[in-house]
Amino acid sequence: MAGKRSSAEKRHRQSEERRLRNKSVKSAVRTSAKKVTALGQKKDAAGAEAALRDMIKKIDSAARKGIIKKNTAARKKSRMQRFVNRLKAAQ
Repeated sequence: MAGKRSSAEKRHRQSEERRLRNKSVKSAVRTSAKKVTALGQKKDAAGAEAALRDMIKKIDSAARKGIIKKNTAARKKSRMQRFVNRLKAAQ
């Protein structure tokens, strides 16, 4: 029965590595979203737009890897784009 136990241990190691990798990617998405909103609150439209492009890249990458769902990625991008568009229109 040692074979079963070792495969379960290996599976556990693999899932833990994936969990940490996924956590890192999700955290990067959240951090980039916070940068966009922080620049938006400072009324820095150009900076917010640049941060938005970076955020979109990270979201697309996470969605492609299956870390976040496709519709979730689209919703987050849409909301942030509307936020930046309103910011640019106000200037």
